[in-house]
Amino acid sequence: MGSVRSSRWLPVAGWFAATAGSIVLSWVALLPVLNAARPDVGTLPDIDQVPAAAEVVTPVTTTSTPRPAATTAKTSPPAEKPTTAKPTTKKPAPSKATTTEDGWTVTTGDDGVRTYVRSFTVEGGQAVIRMTSEGVVSLVTATPADGYTVEKTQSDPADLAVYFNETNHSFIIRAIWWNDAPFAEVNEIGS
Repeated sequence: MGSVRSSRWLPVAGWFAATAGSIVLSWVALLPVLNAARPDVGTLPDIDQVPAAAEVVTPVTTTSTPRPAATTAKTSPPAEKPTTAKPTTKKPAPSKATTTEDGWTVTTGDDGVRTYVRSFTVEGGQAVIRMTSEGVVSLVTATPADGYTVEKTQSDPADLAVYFNETNHSFIIRAIWWNDAPFAEVNEIGS
């Protein structure tokens, strides 16, 4: 009776082994495509020109002016001097430096949250992707090339994929927040 039960599971175990083997072989076969991908082709648009890029702030250069030392308020002014109110001055917002890290344009907000923006150009189109150091990935724009359609999938706020599709051929831009940094890869599938 024991040999009958084990013979029923043998085809299932074989199927699992074959499936796992094909997954590994597919991954190894895709490595040259992944390594040949060039996500940094093209120029990053001016941050002011990126539509729907809420919270992205243009860097402003300011000069700080010294503030007068604080004075203690008197309970009653002298009788011979009239009191006049001084105009209040608003402290200028601190400048936000823009840097570039691994192809990403990076700005830091007043709250310390870093925003990463990057443009990806592939044969199927162009996408601009935005990430924050809070682990949120979003698509700013996606423009398909002639003959392509665009599709976005997002299984998690930190994981986004943009597909530029034509019949039997796709370019996939996948962007994730990984190990406290932005990570993106470009794949081409089909011909």
